[in-house]
Amino acid sequence: MRAIRRFTVRPVLPSALAALGDLAGNLRWSWHPETQDVFAAVDPDLWESTGHDPARLLGAVGRQRLEQLATDAGFLDQLAGARADLEHYLTGDRWYQRRLAAGVEGPKAIGYFSPEFGITAVLPQYSGGLGILAGDHLKAASDLGVPIIGVGLLYKHGYFKQSLSREGWQQETYPVLDPDGLPISALREDNGSRAVISLALPDGPEMLARVWVASVGRVPLLLLDTDVEGNPDHYRDVTDRLYGGNSEHRLRQEMLLGIGGVRAIRAFSRLTGHAAPEVFHTNEGHAGFLGLERIRELTVAEGGPKLDWDTALEVGRASTVFTTHTPVPAGIDRFPRTLVEQYFSEAGPTPGVPVDQVLALGTEDYAGGDPSVFNMAVMGFRLAQRANGVSQLHGHVSRGMFNGLWPAFDEAEVPIGSITNGVHAPTWVAREVIALAASQGADPDSDDTDGFWAAVDKVPGAEMWAVKRQLRERLVHDARRRLTRSWEKRGSARAELGWIDGALDPDVLTIGFARRAASYKRLTLMMRDPERLKSLLLHPERPIQLVIAGKAHPADDGGKKLIQDIVRLSDDPAIRHRIVFLPNYDIAMAQPLYPGCDVWLNNPLRPYEACGTSGMKAALNGGLNLSVLDGWWDEWYDGDNGWAIPTADGVEDIDHRDDLEAHALYDLIENEVAPRFYDLDHEGVPTRWIEMTRHTLKSLGPKVLATRMVRDYVRELYAPAASTAHRLNSDYAGAVELAAWKKKVRTGWAGVRVEHVESSGVSDAPEVGDVMSVRAFVALGDLAPADVEVQLVHGRSTGEDDLVDTTTALLAAAESYEGGRHRFDGDVVLDHSGSFGYTVRVVPRNDLLASTAELGVVAVP
Repeated sequence: MRAIRRFTVRPVLPSALAALGDLAGNLRWSWHPETQDVFAAVDPDLWESTGHDPARLLGAVGRQRLEQLATDAGFLDQLAGARADLEHYLTGDRWYQRRLAAGVEGPKAIGYFSPEFGITAVLPQYSGGLGILAGDHLKAASDLGVPIIGVGLLYKHGYFKQSLSREGWQQETYPVLDPDGLPISALREDNGSRAVISLALPDGPEMLARVWVASVGRVPLLLLDTDVEGNPDHYRDVTDRLYGGNSEHRLRQEMLLGIGGVRAIRAFSRLTGHAAPEVFHTNEGHAGFLGLERIRELTVAEGGPKLDWDTALEVGRASTVFTTHTPVPAGIDRFPRTLVEQYFSEAGPTPGVPVDQVLALGTEDYAGGDPSVFNMAVMGFRLAQRANGVSQLHGHVSRGMFNGLWPAFDEAEVPIGSITNGVHAPTWVAREVIALAASQGADPDSDDTDGFWAAVDKVPGAEMWAVKRQLRERLVHDARRRLTRSWEKRGSARAELGWIDGALDPDVLTIGFARRAASYKRLTLMMRDPERLKSLLLHPERPIQLVIAGKAHPADDGGKKLIQDIVRLSDDPAIRHRIVFLPNYDIAMAQPLYPGCDVWLNNPLRPYEACGTSGMKAALNGGLNLSVLDGWWDEWYDGDNGWAIPTADGVEDIDHRDDLEAHALYDLIENEVAPRFYDLDHEGVPTRWIEMTRHTLKSLGPKVLATRMVRDYVRELYAPAASTAHRLNSDYAGAVELAAWKKKVRTGWAGVRVEHVESSGVSDAPEVGDVMSVRAFVALGDLAPADVEVQLVHGRSTGEDDLVDTTTALLAAAESYEGGRHRFDGDVVLDHSGSFGYTVRVVPRNDLLASTAELGVVAVP
C-alpha cells in the first residue's frame, strides 16, 4: 500500500541532551570532525547506516539509548565541549571582524544568490561544480566571519539519483525530500506562522513561496519552496527539481530565485534583525532578476524612495557583483524574448518597471548576437558594475565571449576580472592529513595558511606514505561497497559478485576522474586506444587503477552514451578489478575519493574548463594533478606539482586532436607517472613522489583555499562595491548626479574626437632613456576636460601596427580654445629597446566608474 501523506516526526531529546539538537541544527557539523565524533558516539552503527545524517540519527536512536547517554558523564562532557566550541565559533571575532576593527571598511552584509548550494550530502540541493563552489563560498565566509546571507531554492526532488541499467545506461530517480526531515527550519512571523513571500505572474494568481533557513556556521542560507498549500499545481511544481523542465519552467524558477530571493531577504531582515545586504552577488546569471526587484523597490514600491529608472539602475549596479562561470555560449540561459515580455508585463512580478527597459537589459544587440533571445548573462553584466570570471584563463575567455558589450575596447580592457575559485579545506581534506601537519605544531585555524602547509616539510616521508596508503585503502573499501550495490541494482545476484572483493588494490597507483559527463570534459578520452589503456592497467610491475564517476544531464543522451561506454569497458572481466565506474557521484562519495587518489586526472577540451575545483581537493590531500592546462591548472602548474597533458591546440579535426592528446596522456602515465610512483627506497617509500607531494602541498595549499577566494572577493569586489554604493545611496544625490552625468556623456560623445597629435623630443634614432613629449588636440563638444581622460597608450608595435604589452599614461589639460577644443600634454620615457608605438585616446572619467570601459565609448584618432 502507498501512503496518502508522509511527514517526519522529530524526536524529543532529554533536557541533558538538548545540545545535540543545537549541534544537529547547524551545518558546521558537516565540516567539523569533533562534532561528527559526538554523533558517532551516540550510536556508531546508526551513524554509519544513516549516512552521517544527525537528523536521521536522532530520529532513529532508541529512547533507552538516549536515557543512557543523558547519565553518561563522559559523553555529556564531550557534548558540552562541542556545544561550547560551536558557541565560540558563532560569536567570536574572526578575520572579517578583525579587519573592521583595524579600520578597514566593508559591507554590513552581502546577499549571495545561487541556483544550487552543495553543503552536505544530507541536503541534496546541488548538481555539480557550481553548487559545490557556492557551498564552499558560504562555509569559507562563515570561517572568516564575512557577513553573507545565502539565497537559493529548495527543490522537492533535489537533483536526481543515478543508477545503471544492466546495459550500463544511466537511469534517474527523483526521491521526494521532506523539508521537515532536512537540517533546515521554517522562517516564522512574529505570530508563529510560516513566513511566505509572493510573486504576481501573468497566468494566474500570485505564486506563494515559503522561506526555509539553513544555518551554515555563521551564515544563514535562505531557501524558497513553492510546494505550498494555496498554490495551483503548476506553481507548486516550480521548485520540483534542479535544472528540470522547459524554458518557461526555468524562467519561473529564475524569477523566484532573483525577485523572490530579494523579498525573502527583506522578510528575513525584518523578522530577525539581521543587517540587510549592502552588496548583492549574483553567482551566475540564473539569479539576475534580483536587479529588477531592487529597481522596483526604488522606483515604484510603496514606502520607498521614488527614483527614476536611470538613477535606480545606478544605485543597483554600484552594489552588485556578477560572477560568470561558463566558458561556452551554450552554457548560458537564453529565453525567447516574447516569453520574457509576457512575464514582465504589468501583470508580472515587477509592476511599474517598464517592460521595454527589462527587455533591453538582456538583448543581444551586438555583432553576432541574436535579437530574438533574452540573455541572462548579458543582463547580469548590465546590472552589475563589477564582474569576474573564475580563473585567470576563464577571465580572458569571458572577455572574448562578451567583448560585443564593449566593442570599442580591446579584449584586455573589457571590464571582467578574475578571481580563481577555491575549495573549503575542512570539508574536503581528510582529518588524517590535517593531523600530519598538526603533529608538527601547525594550527589549522591560523590565518597563516602558508605556515600550515609548510609544516609538511617536517613530516617524515614514511609517515606521509603510510597515511596515503591508509586513505587509499579506505577508498578501496568504499568503492567495493558502492560497486556491489550498483551490480545488484543492475540485476546481479550476490553469489556472482565475489570478484568485487578483489576489485582495486590499496597498493596500486590510483587515478581518479570524476565530473559531469559533458562532452567537452571528454570522459572517454582515456579510452581512445583501449589496448594501450589495458596494458597500463595490467602492467606486471607498474599497474594503474582508475576510479571514475559522474552524472549526465537527464536530457543529454550523448553524455549518457559516454558513461555507457566507460561502464562497458569496466565490465570486462579481464580489467574490471582495475577500472570501476561508481554511480551517483555526490559529496558523500567525493569525501573519501579525493584523499584516496594518488593522481587526479582532468582532460577537458581547452579552454572550456572555467576553473575545475576537483583537482584542488585532490591536491590538498597530497594528490598530484595530471591535467590539461585549463582552468586553475593553467595558472598554478609550475612543473613540479604534477603533470601537464600536452594539447593539440589549433588542430581542427576533433577526432585527430583527441587521438593526439590521448596518446600524450598514455605516454605521461607510462613513462613518468607510474615509474615515479613505484620507485621505492629501502624503506618502501617513493622518495621522489613524496617530494612532489610536499611541493604540491606547499605551492598549492595556500592558493586553492576557499578562504583565499573569499578574501579576494571581499578586497577586490565586495568592499569596493560597498564603498561606491555608500557614495551613491546615502541620500541618492550621488546616484542622481551619476545618472545625469552618464546621460550627458552618452548624448555628447558624438562630438568627442582626437583631431591632431604631435610628438617631439626624440631624434631619428631614438635610444632607451629618451623622453618623448606628446601634444594632443582634442574636441570635446559639450563636455568639459573634467569629464574625460586623455590617455597616451604606448607599447610594442607589431608588423600590422597593433599595440601589445601596452602601458597607459595620462595627458594633462594644458590649454582650451573656442568651440570646445582643448590641448592635452604629457611625456613618456622610452624604457625598452625594439619596436615602439603609441596612440592617443579619450575615455569618460568619473571617480564612481569601476572601469574605463564602463560606458563602452572611446574616441581615437
